[in-house]
Amino acid sequence: MGCGSSIKIKKTAKTIKAALIIQNWYRGYSARLRTREHYALTVFQTIEYADEQGQLQLSDFFSFMLENYACIKEKDPSIVNRLFGCALPEEKTKLDFIGMIEIPDSYTGPRLKFPLTVASLHILIEAFKKQQILHASYVLEVLFETKEALMQMPNFTRVRTYPTKEITVCGDLHGKLDDLLLIFSKNGLPSSSNPYVFNGDFVDRGKNSIEILMILFVSFLLYGDDLCLNRGNHEDFLMNMRYGFTREVLSKYKIHGEKILQFLEEVFAWLPIGTIIDEEILIVHGGISESTDLTLLNNIERNKLKSVLMPPVPIDKGYAADLKKQKGRPSPRGIRMTGSTSHYLTKYEWEQVTDILWSDPREKRGCYPNTCRGGGCYFGPDVTSKFLKKNHLKLLIRSHECKREGYEFSHEAKVITVFSASNYYEEGSNRGAYIKVGFHSTLQFFQYQVTKATCLRPLHQRVYTVESSAMKILKERMIARKTDLINIFQLQDHNKTGKISMSQWAFSMETVLRLNLPWRCLSPRLVITDQEGNVDYMSCFNDVHIQKPVKEVQSALIETLYRYRSDLQVIFNVIDSDHSGLISMEEFHAMWKLFSSHYNVHIDDSQVDELAKRMDLNKDGSIDFNEFFKAFYVVHKFDNSNKENTNTV
Repeated sequence: MGCGSSIKIKKTAKTIKAALIIQNWYRGYSARLRTREHYALTVFQTIEYADEQGQLQLSDFFSFMLENYACIKEKDPSIVNRLFGCALPEEKTKLDFIGMIEIPDSYTGPRLKFPLTVASLHILIEAFKKQQILHASYVLEVLFETKEALMQMPNFTRVRTYPTKEITVCGDLHGKLDDLLLIFSKNGLPSSSNPYVFNGDFVDRGKNSIEILMILFVSFLLYGDDLCLNRGNHEDFLMNMRYGFTREVLSKYKIHGEKILQFLEEVFAWLPIGTIIDEEILIVHGGISESTDLTLLNNIERNKLKSVLMPPVPIDKGYAADLKKQKGRPSPRGIRMTGSTSHYLTKYEWEQVTDILWSDPREKRGCYPNTCRGGGCYFGPDVTSKFLKKNHLKLLIRSHECKREGYEFSHEAKVITVFSASNYYEEGSNRGAYIKVGFHSTLQFFQYQVTKATCLRPLHQRVYTVESSAMKILKERMIARKTDLINIFQLQDHNKTGKISMSQWAFSMETVLRLNLPWRCLSPRLVITDQEGNVDYMSCFNDVHIQKPVKEVQSALIETLYRYRSDLQVIFNVIDSDHSGLISMEEFHAMWKLFSSHYNVHIDDSQVDELAKRMDLNKDGSIDFNEFFKAFYVVHKFDNSNKENTNTV
């Protein structure tokens, strides 16, 4: 008996020891996966913010362009009106605005009756689940009614909870209709007993931005006192040109898309810029700065700010006077004029709005420029405490940043970030969340993740998918600066071995790309190293290259055009006011000269002219600009197969 017991004890001890070894191994394995996932999300977010920084810098170019390209003013003054926020002539009636748009009998999409009812909301939701498109006539009528209602709203909407009435706060949706429908499924549709605050960034990136807007606007028209819509930094026509919403509308509404976009500019400008719950909780899209003044923000004419990306800079006053005479239009933003002419925001007022739409919290004390995004500021815990105390508030709820769990506390839980678009960067990259605010500021947090599968994939599969996608966009960033990277690598490679140290490689990557990434940790997925840890720097480009549209064109030019492709597309979309997609050779040449001068791009004009001529396939003197950029491809070679994955620029 005793001997048998001893054997059992020994076996049990071995089993426990083995279990502990396996458990420790799994914990380490999971921790390494989580670390890789964290690095991948850091790559996504860093590149996203770098792109937004480029978008803000692009606005400076528009000012430069209008100052130096005088013929634009003569040829198409509407461009000046649009970029500098000049008001469009007011429509007298709904009929004047919408016009006579017939709905054919063949139309099988949802039909709305005005005034809207609760049934209208249900009809829309069910139709959008079936991927039906709402007719342009209904879209325009909803926009008209929404603008009329928004014009009666203050800059900050004030709402109250009650012992039996909670308010649901949602963050960024970014065109992800499935997330909105999941929120409604879990939390119920908006109603007088189920109020919501949607905290901006309804559009861009996702493919169903117009559907989200229609659902939110119809809900607002039904329950205006119980559904608050705050403006985000993406409710901005210049952002929409770059991040997809403009393309979405023009694709879905080929005939009336331009009119829809034109009026959406007005609607976005009329959106309130914040919500205050129970006089205790402030909800704004981005954040605050050390100079944020709620009294000033309460009194600005928010509708004068069509694009937050365009700072108020005075343009030629003679031209401003001419604009004033044309159909009674007021002068461009930034120029104050006497009499009955509308008041345009000052630079200080513009900065105040920019701060609350673009800023991010950080743990470092003080307030300093938001260098990652290029707009707004970083604000520390001391700034938050001072602001809340000054304005007799308890809490700041904001959105604007993707968080892995859908929400995050900062500044000793005085600032809460809520983000409602799950799978924002890639499937499995993050959860979405919403907050329920109860009586006396009691908060409940709800998380979710949209997935087509019946259950989530294993962690290692999710991490691999997210990481692969992150490395893909990072390599596209690298290939766009291939010539610059090779030059700096070769400067470090004194012995011409094709290899440099890891520290030299990391230094070179950061010097050229300026992304502030953990390059050493990312190196296993980007380069090949030898046993001594030296980097084969040309291996950076082993599995990715830009497909040249013309073999004779120099690589440096291709890389430059690829690098600035988004900026160039936005610029030409503004110039191409009729959206024909055609740009004359003269316009192309003039715009490129201005662009290269302002952006300090050193490419010989003759090379650009030669490329443009080669892209004028039918020799009609015009460039099909959409086809021009479709000619550029980034080709990725998968690690585990011989197949190639080609991305169109």
